[in-house]
Amino acid sequence: MLSSRAGVHVSPLQLGGMNIGDKWASLGMGAKDKENSLKLVDGPGQVFIGKWAESRGYSTPCKRSDDTIKIKVNHGGNPVKNLNICVEASLKKLCTTYIDILYVHFWDYSTSVEEVMDGLHHLVAQGKVLYLGISDAPAWIVAKANSYARFSHKTPFVIYQGAWNVIRRDFERDIIPMARRYIQVRSKCKVVLHRMQ
Repeated sequence: MLSSRAGVHVSPLQLGGMNIGDKWASLGMGAKDKENSLKLVDGPGQVFIGKWAESRGYSTPCKRSDDTIKIKVNHGGNPVKNLNICVEASLKKLCTTYIDILYVHFWDYSTSVEEVMDGLHHLVAQGKVLYLGISDAPAWIVAKANSYARFSHKTPFVIYQGAWNVIRRDFERDIIPMARRYIQVRSKCKVVLHRMQ
């Protein structure tokens, strides 16, 4: 289970798509380098997944309940307008009516905690997003955001995703204690030390 505040079941260890290299090229998947990665910024990956799911009937309510869609918002920062634009675009590209977990990916520091949490809560209240997550943000930001959400009866973050590996150990020192207090869950990613290019 995700956390005491979220009944969705996800693996405690999640592997993302941030690996760089060409090991997948032999399987016809293409190389993951800077040039090819920049082509994904406009969301063709979401369009591909949406068309694939729709062709197999996964956009229907009965099959949609079998999967978990997680997306990250970052392109353009965290203002309410950008949150809405990104979610609407992803819903359209993914051919679905809701997103299971919406991550705020990197805190932009130019948008207030209150604006971000109010905007995210509005998306949850509309049924476009079920759960809120945050990735790669300092512990104090998450603590402040979830305190604001709790005291103003808004939807809090229920999952944190951050880097944890043999070199980056702040996850243990800062994030895990914060998550136990403010989120009750944490999602480790990037656990393997990647070869530096």
